[in-house]
Amino acid sequence: MSGSGKSKTLKMLEDNGYYCMDNLPIKLFSNFVELIGKMDDTPKYMAITADARNPHIAEELTVEIDEIKKMCEVRILFLDCEDGILLKRYKETRRLHPLMVFDSKLDLKAAIKEERHQLESVRQISDYIIDTSSLSTSELREQLLQVIGSRGSAGMKLNFVAFGYKYGIPSDADLVFDVRCLPNPFYRPELKNLTGMDKEVRDYVMGQTESQELYKRIVDYLECTLPMYEKEGKAQLVVGLGCTGGQHRSLTFAILLADYFEKKGYVTQKWSRDKNRNVAEIKQRDSGA
Repeated sequence: MSGSGKSKTLKMLEDNGYYCMDNLPIKLFSNFVELIGKMDDTPKYMAITADARNPHIAEELTVEIDEIKKMCEVRILFLDCEDGILLKRYKETRRLHPLMVFDSKLDLKAAIKEERHQLESVRQISDYIIDTSSLSTSELREQLLQVIGSRGSAGMKLNFVAFGYKYGIPSDADLVFDVRCLPNPFYRPELKNLTGMDKEVRDYVMGQTESQELYKRIVDYLECTLPMYEKEGKAQLVVGLGCTGGQHRSLTFAILLADYFEKKGYVTQKWSRDKNRNVAEIKQRDSGA
């Protein structure tokens, strides 16, 4: 999505040894890769970006990817972002959305809606999706390194994301498990301002019979379905664990699941989207009271 951080991501890839080409016409993708491959000092890794300024992006990209796969390994990374955040970013930079340049009748909201429609099929075939809506630069770099750090390695990567339902469900989640049904450490004064990263919180959450049973059911489900996703060729699976604020129960489950499947041989990442935001809100309310 335009405004989701493509330029920033491209710079990060360059810093990590990628030969980068920004917004190359899609019909030239395979020709470009073939030409670069004939150079004496052919780069080991390349990154090419595209956006909705390319007409017929979905159809053309599928054809070009098939051609490039005959020459080298290919992965598609899709950068996504919530509409409200995109609106805010464009208003702050005062730049025109690319589609508005070609169609003066579009306003910003309509341009974002049209771009999302055009790119939906590309999003569906992507190997990796990073939602930049709430990511700082360092968090974006961390997630990107998880993606490019897996280049050349086999197996599907598992990304366990803890989130708070009151802040919305992550748009890049492939699976979402709701753990709000479990006893909430928030109502224990000694645990209220701690997080699932603290042993005291994890011990409290997993000390409940309900938590142990739900955790086992989630593990059983993942152990059943992960081989199916791998068979379908999925490179990364984003598993969302949601509680009210994304601070206690969901983060406990994200940490424990990531550690469990790492021991099973998967490359895993555990991340809390809303922990800091929720802790800050609690402290602000307490101080106000």
